[in-house]
Amino acid sequence: MNGADTAFVLISAALVMLMTPGLAFFYGGMVRVKSALNMLMMSFVSLGIVTVLWVLYGYSLAFGDDLGGGLLGNFDHLGLKGIRPDTLTGGKEGIPVFAFALFQLMFAVITPALMSGALADRVKFSAWCLFITLWVSLVYFPVAHWVWQADGWLFKLKVIDFAGGTAVHINAGIGALAALLVVGKRIGFRKDPMRPHSLPLVMLGASLLWFGWFGFNAGSALAANGTAATMALNTQVATGAAMLGWLAYERVRHGAFTTLGAASGAVAGLVAITPSGAAVNAFGAILIGLVAGAVCSWAVGLKFRLGYDDSLDVIGVHLVGGVIGTLLVGLLAVDGVGGAEQLGRQAAGAFSVMAYSFAVSWILAKLVDRTVGFRAAEDDEIAGLDRAFHAETAYDHSAAGGTTALRGAPDRRPENPRPENEKVDA
Repeated sequence: MNGADTAFVLISAALVMLMTPGLAFFYGGMVRVKSALNMLMMSFVSLGIVTVLWVLYGYSLAFGDDLGGGLLGNFDHLGLKGIRPDTLTGGKEGIPVFAFALFQLMFAVITPALMSGALADRVKFSAWCLFITLWVSLVYFPVAHWVWQADGWLFKLKVIDFAGGTAVHINAGIGALAALLVVGKRIGFRKDPMRPHSLPLVMLGASLLWFGWFGFNAGSALAANGTAATMALNTQVATGAAMLGWLAYERVRHGAFTTLGAASGAVAGLVAITPSGAAVNAFGAILIGLVAGAVCSWAVGLKFRLGYDDSLDVIGVHLVGGVIGTLLVGLLAVDGVGGAEQLGRQAAGAFSVMAYSFAVSWILAKLVDRTVGFRAAEDDEIAGLDRAFHAETAYDHSAAGGTTALRGAPDRRPENPRPENEKVDA
């Protein structure tokens, strides 16, 4: 066992785990206050559901030996059967398979969580849990096998996806589009103001994502080596450039440099460099970041032109950013890798994942909708999903200014009082 590489991968896994709570804060700050907790929970619950599924059969389907055709792993490792703590990856010198399995688990956790932002404010929490259970089983696990397992068909096609441009971001973005087309638009879309309720929370979430993304990207080298260092540097470079690209477009188009734009631009850069960062130099990373920042800033406005309700811009940032990073690596890869042939491979990888994920995600969303009902009740959506599904509110307004407890009188307020401004927030 290589101790240094093992420690590096374990630390990277912890960093990637932190990204899911970071995403919860990022999305949670972007929604209206009445559904803030629900948005946090839609991300956070993935840590529970996907972890259990990964141990039961997810790892085996994604990274087991191929069943045939490069489409799916076998069932030899159900419940992680047949893997000992001293089983290594990488031949004579490597890391424990358990370290690799833990690291890849965190990718599986965050991918369906990314989709939640597109459906904010309007779906049943129980239906969402059922949907992500089906989605990771029938979409994520097979696609991860295609892209990262040595006998997966996209791996053998030599599609470059170092850390998840196709398997994570394109997959989640296009799957979110399919699901939201089934669920429909929020009540009041394009009529009522739906501004973020806490931009400081958005910035906190974006910062945690940026921090954790070093584990996401550099950790994918699975070793503390030069590739990991290159990926870490390019992650920082592209993210900074994307933030500037988004802000520049925003200033020209809308006349202001917004906090939400800075946070969204950074995430767009993180997405775009994910598949490509190990294959380009620093100048390529700057170009990828600038293009991703400006184009994704433009793309988030497509929902108003095309009429689909992507609540928190998952499609504009993750789908578009993932496509940009996946395709540009075909043009910008160094050391003789880039070129027209590689661009063709990249396009094949991106669009095959898009086709499969969209079709299966739409079917699964329809199945959930027809069986248990995907959409929240209209009254619950208007009043806020926090009370309807979690019996809580994000902020206890009733505690401010109360004086009865100071006089020694009993406090007869209900356990979950209705905030006075809830009607305004709705």
